[in-house]
Amino acid sequence: MFSFNMFDHPIPRVFQNRFSTQYRCFSVSMLAGPNDRSDVEKGGKIIMPPSALDQLSRLNITYPMLFKLTNKNSDRMTHCGVLEFVADEGICYLPHWMMQNLLLEEGGLVQVESVNLQVATYSKFQPQSPDFLDITNPKAVLENALRNFACLTTGDVIAINYNEKIYELRVMETKPDKAVSIIECDMNVDFDAPLGYKEPERQAQHEESTEGEADHSGYAGELGFRAFSGSGNRLDGKKKGVEPSPSPIKPGDIKRGIPNYEFKLGKITFIRNSRPQVRKVEEDDAGGRFVAFSGEGQSLRKKGRKP
Repeated sequence: MFSFNMFDHPIPRVFQNRFSTQYRCFSVSMLAGPNDRSDVEKGGKIIMPPSALDQLSRLNITYPMLFKLTNKNSDRMTHCGVLEFVADEGICYLPHWMMQNLLLEEGGLVQVESVNLQVATYSKFQPQSPDFLDITNPKAVLENALRNFACLTTGDVIAINYNEKIYELRVMETKPDKAVSIIECDMNVDFDAPLGYKEPERQAQHEESTEGEADHSGYAGELGFRAFSGSGNRLDGKKKGVEPSPSPIKPGDIKRGIPNYEFKLGKITFIRNSRPQVRKVEEDDAGGRFVAFSGEGQSLRKKGRKP
């Protein structure tokens, strides 16, 4: 018979520990090497030493690797991913904007812990400068920049590089949690008004609404030919019902504006609320106008006694 105790051996560290250690942090510009690592500044990932990879491989962690960074002196925290494990032992390299959020100086201590974050569904950003409005398609620019990020934390001020200019955006809100993972996610993005942005003031309307309506009564005398505007004559000589019934005035028939005979090249003059003066018709000119049906008629039958 064989008997054994399954609890004789200690439980492996893979089930009892999580990654948690302290490093001295430096900005990416302090990273030694011939290669330019400016790509680290454009994202939200850090560079850790090879010993961290060896320790993480022995632990029961989920992938992708996400970490919580904490500055215990200022009680500030953020979240990030890892880009490479090539830093010197005891040192990690952070983007400059991340060190500003944590209020860390060169060589300061930062606590690094492995965490599991929920996948993001919504995030809201506030640009820290009105210059962000000059971008034609800000959502497309932000989507392309967030490809270098692994997670977002509410309250952080992230930095994105576009057209050789750095734009800072504050993370105002994230769902479903205050810290979320944005790797392979379908996230809705919204923007708040930029910091320092002022709505353009609308010009006060000094003119009353009644003045804005066109008054066509003063333009009737300026019209030229109008159909059926003459008076008629009856065959029986009576004057009843011969008054003219002119057609209604159409907006297209109204002459708007007076030519500016003092026009000078390069100068524009606007004359508002001006009405052409009604020309006075003299009595002498009235007789020279054409009057319809004003001729005399002739009868075939002559009036007189029958023979």
